[in-house]
Amino acid sequence: MTQTQKILVTGATGTVGRQVVAELLDRGHAVRALTRDAARAALPAAVEVAQGDLTDPEGLVPALEGVTGIHLITFGGAFFAPLETGPRILELARAAGVRRATVLHGGGPSLLEDAVRADDGVDWTVLMPVEFMANALEWADGIVASDVVREPFVSRLSAMVHEGDIGAVAAVALTEEGHAGQEYVITGPELLTVGDKVAAIAAARGRDIALVELTEEQAVAQWRAAGHSEDVIGFLLEAYGNTPEVGRTVLDTVEKVTGRPALTFGRWVAEHVAAFTKGR
Repeated sequence: MTQTQKILVTGATGTVGRQVVAELLDRGHAVRALTRDAARAALPAAVEVAQGDLTDPEGLVPALEGVTGIHLITFGGAFFAPLETGPRILELARAAGVRRATVLHGGGPSLLEDAVRADDGVDWTVLMPVEFMANALEWADGIVASDVVREPFVSRLSAMVHEGDIGAVAAVALTEEGHAGQEYVITGPELLTVGDKVAAIAAARGRDIALVELTEEQAVAQWRAAGHSEDVIGFLLEAYGNTPEVGRTVLDTVEKVTGRPALTFGRWVAEHVAAFTKGR
């Protein structure tokens, strides 16, 4: 049996952070969750909640006390800006006795991730998930309102990953030997088109969903109306219109690290079907 450890999870109220917390608890470890607003954290009762912000490293000192590992994100503050405090965070973590760190890759270069990779005093693991299954929640309002999904590039392939699998890989890397210096690309167990995803949601809710393919121009207009910045729109056009090989290649990382197969999109839909159902 793995010895109980205490882990500090930053970004603990986010899509992935909550899964890291849940996996650590399931494995019998103690969890301290860092959040900028402890009063609104809504985490399990077993979690020790600490208020703090990665943009203020000195304020993290109490949260680091007594933890053996830390899960890090690469942004912070009210506007989720890329962190510039990575070296100081790592310095404080080492001083507090932190032995292991995982970093959730943010999709591009990061000063914090660079600092972690360069640190030889902490056993680090970088987590590089592909598209989150939770991205399908962007369709929920349209499905509930009119039984329709409007998307461009509907034949694009994705090896999208269940957020629970990211949490599971993080939990293992934070509490077990053998993962130091590793860069884990994390995928789901299957390749899916947009049509495949829509069909799975329709089957789970017992009601048909129409899939309308948008032109690039229509998609850009839709994204602008949703409030996306031009940078985000450019990223989406590239990611969806020219999906990189890493995003459409199934890997067995989850099974190798955790000992169980990666979770399917069908499983994810079953867990979230209420979001796509009228009267939710």
